Amino acid sequence: MAILDSAAIMPRTCVAADQVLVLDTVGSTNTYAADLVRAGRLFGMDGMDGIAGNLVWSGREIVVVAANEQTAGRGRLDHTWASVPGESFIVSLVVSVPVAIVRDSSVNGWLQMIAGCEMREAIVGAVCDFGGTLDEDVLLKWPNDIFAGGKKLGGVLAEMVPIPDCGDRVAIVIGVGLNLAVAQERLPIDKSTSLQLVARNLPDAMVLRDAIAVRWVQGLRSRLADFEEDPHREAVRAREAMTPICWTLGKQCEAHFVDGTTLQGRAVALNDDASLTIEDQEGVLHRVSTADVGVLSK
Repeated sequence: MAILDSAAIMPRTCVAADQVLVLDTVGSTNTYAADLVRAGRLFGMDGMDGIAGNLVWSGREIVVVAANEQTAGRGRLDHTWASVPGESFIVSLVVSVPVAIVRDSSVNGWLQMIAGCEMREAIVGAVCDFGGTLDEDVLLKWPNDIFAGGKKLGGVLAEMVPIPDCGDRVAIVIGVGLNLAVAQERLPIDKSTSLQLVARNLPDAMVLRDAIAVRWVQGLRSRLADFEEDPHREAVRAREAMTPICWTLGKQCEAHFVDGTTLQGRAVALNDDASLTIEDQEGVLHRVSTADVGVLSK
């Protein structure tokens, strides 16, 4: 695993982010980034030593970890996936938020969804930057998948990592994997797609990676600053933004829980705390906070 010249490979992202690490290959960008946080190499007064020099930590830094190839990527509920160099967007952002927000169950569920919303905006904006067009709407499947044309384009995984010797803030590692230029015959599952299959006039995949990443960094920096200022106001704003682009709402779906149980019904509401309400066949409403929810019908 080698650290590459990030300024040459992702020049626009390097301007927007506080630190960018581009790896030739890695097991998981999320795992790599989380290990850096745990080792005290990100954030704090000494956080940047050995990587990018000393920086004074304001608590608002965004660190980008990108890879050309990922061999053991992780998704929700221990799902795994790998990639081929030059075909995918494999990027993790490391941010920090106040511990008080992470502990507040009435708002903390929106952190990952805000990241997903900003990723959707980044994809659409980057395609437009190059004069491209999208043949399908880019939507979000609750709670963490990115869909286009009824098929999975990518996913978002957020995880909390304690920052050594820091009691008031915690790191959030937010990883996104997108199929950018994966040929139809090599897509991992029938219900997946690639950006090149739903958009036209796209640039080289690695140029597109930089364009998406810079927009994601800029958008998420602004949204997280607003969220930290007033989390309850921003939770309302996030719900308003997520509802019209939530592909799950109104559809028959099946929720798979970590204990092995399942729930079938229709997704009827996105709630104030970012949970999903599913109405079963008997008309009983179930509030779902943590589950892998698959759509059974479009």
